Amino acid sequence: MLAQALQAAGRKIAKARREHQMPHGRQTVRQLMAHGAATNSIEIEVPRQFDRVARRFNVDYAFYKTGPDKYLLFFKSGQADAVTACFSEYSKRLLKRSKSSRVPIREQLKRAEDQLAKEKPRKKERVKEAAREDR
Repeated sequence: MLAQALQAAGRKIAKARREHQMPHGRQTVRQLMAHGAATNSIEIEVPRQFDRVARRFNVDYAFYKTGPDKYLLFFKSGQADAVTACFSEYSKRLLKRSKSSRVPIREQLKRAEDQLAKEKPRKKERVKEAAREDR
């Protein structure tokens, strides 16, 4: 009985300790401001892409949506060097993505439709069209 009571008390203490630790990585703006450090912000467009890069640099950051496809990235001023490196890699990825030679499917379909419209109708189609005109 005594051992179980001590284990329960230990679990309660550990849980309270975990709740009071500062979060790291992506968090809310309120949590970031609660760190007590000065913060800076940068305007950003694709937060998901930035998330992938930022995980590797272990920076504390938060996003605040300002409009459709517009976000402010808040980060600690003390981590400005890490965020700068992270942001440069993020920029490289965005440029690489925009330069990709892959054509969107909708555009491919539109091109194919335009090409089919330009081609002359086949013999069978011409015969059917002539039969329709005779009626």
